[in-house]
Amino acid sequence: MLLSIAPKLDRPAWLRAPAPVGEGYRELKSLIERLKLHTVCESAACPNTGECWNRRTATFMILGNVCTRRCGFCAVQKGQPQEVDYDEPRRVAEAVEAMGLDYAVVTSVNRDDRKDGGADLFAMTIRAIRQRIPGCRVEVLVPDFQGVHSAMDVVMDAGPDVLNHNTETVPRLYRQVRLGARYERSLDMLSYAKRLRPETPVKSGLMLGLGETMDEVRATMRDLRAHFVDILTLGQYLRPSPKHLPIVRYVAPAEFLDLKREGETMGFQHVESGPLVRSSYHAAESVEHSGALARR
Repeated sequence: MLLSIAPKLDRPAWLRAPAPVGEGYRELKSLIERLKLHTVCESAACPNTGECWNRRTATFMILGNVCTRRCGFCAVQKGQPQEVDYDEPRRVAEAVEAMGLDYAVVTSVNRDDRKDGGADLFAMTIRAIRQRIPGCRVEVLVPDFQGVHSAMDVVMDAGPDVLNHNTETVPRLYRQVRLGARYERSLDMLSYAKRLRPETPVKSGLMLGLGETMDEVRATMRDLRAHFVDILTLGQYLRPSPKHLPIVRYVAPAEFLDLKREGETMGFQHVESGPLVRSSYHAAESVEHSGALARR
């Protein structure tokens, strides 16, 4: 079925997330606004914002709030990118300290306008957090850097505790879902990161419900494992607005559970799989369950 002609589906009763309200949510929103930071939670309209912010966790989004790519699934603004704010790493570290985090997750928009794709700011942010909060673990969710290995070198030299890059979907759907990306490029960057620092857990994630078959999902999972991915996340695609790609189907919780079991059999150290799972959802717990950091 073509994504453009998929019928509108009613959201099932079991797919519900807490509303973004509560004292913890308000405090964190005030902090983010005061420090003039962005989070993927808000910019990408994550359904888990209410739960996560009330637990005082968030995924910081660096390099501005405007993406140079036009992926059909993503709610982040698209267009002319902003000037790079080199004070941003310091403010992210200040927010991490204020939130009392011992595990921070940092991602970014795509910055195809920059030779290194913004890798230098990832490295600066990792180091700023470590300098301000010694012992804080840092997971980075990076773009594909257009396949430039030297950009990945910069990030890995800064010593992230987890390197995450999302594959997002199965290869057949890339032209519709991940405009400007290539499946083989993402696999290459994941395996390259692992070769650079074999002791660092490598993570990737997929969205389901965009028209892929379960056989395609399993084949993609096998590809990810063959390219040394340690931790896998699987979640339901939720349409941010009528302008974005439609949902072709809702994947039942039982199917997510089956994929989790299959992924563990394939050799993933941990598989976080469920309708509301996102790449950075329960990120610290996922790594702890995998035991990956304990083995470093």
